[in-house]
Formats: sequence, structure tokens, C-alpha cells
Amino acid sequence: MLPTIKKTVNKLWSGVALTLLAALPALGLAAPQMNMTQGVTDISRDTYGLHMTIIWVCVAIAVIVYGVLVFSLIKYRKSKGAVPATFYHSTKAEIVWTLIPFIILIAMAIPATQVLTATYDTSDAKLDVLITGYQWRWQYRYLSGDGQEVVFFSNLSTPQEQIDNKAEKGEHYLLEVDEPLVIPVHTKVRFLLTAADVIHSWWVPAFAIKKDAIPGFVNEAWVNVNEPGIYRGQCAELCGQQHGFMPIVVKVVEQAEFDAWLAEKQAAAAAIAELTSREWTQEQLIAEGQTTYNTFCVACHQPTGLGLPPAFPALSGSPVATGPIEKHIDVVLHGRAGTAMAAYGALLNPIQLAGVITFERNALGSNRVGDMVTPAEILQAQQAAQ
Repeated sequence: MLPTIKKTVNKLWSGVALTLLAALPALGLAAPQMNMTQGVTDISRDTYGLHMTIIWVCVAIAVIVYGVLVFSLIKYRKSKGAVPATFYHSTKAEIVWTLIPFIILIAMAIPATQVLTATYDTSDAKLDVLITGYQWRWQYRYLSGDGQEVVFFSNLSTPQEQIDNKAEKGEHYLLEVDEPLVIPVHTKVRFLLTAADVIHSWWVPAFAIKKDAIPGFVNEAWVNVNEPGIYRGQCAELCGQQHGFMPIVVKVVEQAEFDAWLAEKQAAAAAIAELTSREWTQEQLIAEGQTTYNTFCVACHQPTGLGLPPAFPALSGSPVATGPIEKHIDVVLHGRAGTAMAAYGALLNPIQLAGVITFERNALGSNRVGDMVTPAEILQAQQAAQ
């Protein structure tokens, strides 16, 4: 009876296994990646090579140790009349099993130290980029000695409909942004990493970079990419509600294309400074503010402005968004201590700030105050606070 039951159970498990294997293609599942990727930088490939060397050393040790173990179990088993030795100490054996691991560890430590030293060598970089983590986006600042720094935020661009399962998910679901980090190929780029609120972690597997961004500290990393292309990563440190929604996208281009892109960004920054002083209508500010709200505010305060109380209070009908405009400006610029409301005065430009305040007061939910604030007034408020 028992063999029959075992045979039946084995058949059932075989059927289940075959069914699952057959269903994998239909489910769009591929074989899992079980190893590191070689990456597209010399450091990433050196790291991969070191990893594989250590793996094979460990495999060789395991084969030898377990081979001797199995051989001993078979050769010197009791049924063949083996008699255990009576000694309890062997100086030669202790020297051998201490010296051999010591030599192996030294042999592994030399290449490991070389790779580790190269990983931390950020000298002779041709380009410096300050990376600041925010809840929940990345800010990139291209440092320049001529005063023409380029600063922008990189935000998740996956449509909300996909996140809400109301639309088919795209190829790069939750790994796409509105503004990627752009760097030139075959150029050593130094990254200076910090954070404005909590600990984040900037991780791009193809570069073999995973570096923490810590408030009040500046960590360093570097990359020299050998192949143009688009490389993706994520924040690798649990940093709050939207932790899974702050991807990293790096676009690596030829030097000429990078120079053209940088010049375009510098021109755009100059244009924003010029637009700050121009005359704006309420309708123009509301349109600008809606875009800013959907990018920076909608996660907490929701598209309707009703928020997620008590952590994220409603803006529709709130005393701040319908009360004195000076208080509204102060909250948006400087945030509120002890709450999730961040200070946006240093994050957004005056046009975005004026737009989002005007939008919240006149087009969000039931709010219809009728007033507006101009970019020039925001700039004055920022200068007064400095």
C-alpha cells in the first residue's frame, strides 16, 4: 500500500512541475538571472572578474574538502574493518591546515585590494555631478567653475494609470524618468552624493555603483562608461512611502552630443531667469502650476486635493490654500517642521513655485480664491529669507 501511495504522490508532483514549466512562457517569465552582470565600465568588469575568481576558488575548495570527506566515509567505513587512530594531536597537520587557508586568503586579498583601491580613486575626474536624494526624486547638479551650473530634478514618469493597474504596464515600468542624468562616454565622472531628508542609496548595477546618500554627509563615487546607451537603477535604501518610485536613468552619449545637451540646458536656465521677471496671467500660472503639482505634490495630496489624512492633509478647502496668501507662500517655501511637508523653496524655480501656489488656490478641488502670486514675488520672498 505504502509504495503505491508514494508512486501516486510522485506522479502528482511531476505533473505539477511540468505544468508550471509549461506555463512560464505564457506568464511572460524568463529564467532568473542568478549571477552578477559584467557591466559597462572597467571597474564593473574587474568586480565581476574578482567575483568569479573567488567563486571558483570556493568551488575548488568545496570539491577537495567534500571529495576527501566522501572518500574517507567509503574507504574507512566500519564494515570494511577500519580501526580509528588513537592519536589526538598532530603538529604537522595543524601547520598544514593553518598555512594553506592563510595562503589562499592572501592570494584572494591581493586582487580584491587592487579592485577596492581603484573603486575609491576619484582623482582626475573630468566632470563633477552632485547627486541629492529627496523624497522621492533625484536632483542632479553639474558643478562648473564658470558659474553656469545646470540643475534639474529626475522624477518618475511612469503614468499613474499603469501604477493603478488601469493600463498595460510599459517595458520599463517604474524605471523611467522625465529627465535622465546625461554623461559623456569614455570620460571619468565623479559623483558627490548626499540627501536632503532621509538616507537614500544611488544604485546602477551596470556601473557597479551603490553608494548611500546621507543627509549632512557627502560620499564619493566615480564612473567611466565604455559604451553609449541608457542604463537604469533604483534607490536601494528604504526611504519612505514612495521608495519604489524613485528610479535612476543614466544616458551615456558621445562627447559632442553631451556638449550640445549641456549648452542647451544652460540656455534653458538663463531663459527661466529671464521669464521670472515677465508679466504672467493667472491662467498661465495655473497651467504651469498643474504640471508642477502633478509632479511634486500629487503623491501626498492626491489629484483631487483631498490628501490622505492625517499624514497628508487636504488642500481643497484648507485654511492654508484658501487663507492669506503670505502664509501659503511661507509653507510651500519653507515646509512645516515635524510633518511630511518638505521645503520647496530650494527645489523649484520661482515660476514653478508661483504656478503651484496659484493652481492650489484657484483650480484644485473646490478652491476658487481668485488671487495669484507672480514669480517675481516668489523671488523676492526667497531673497528675503536668505
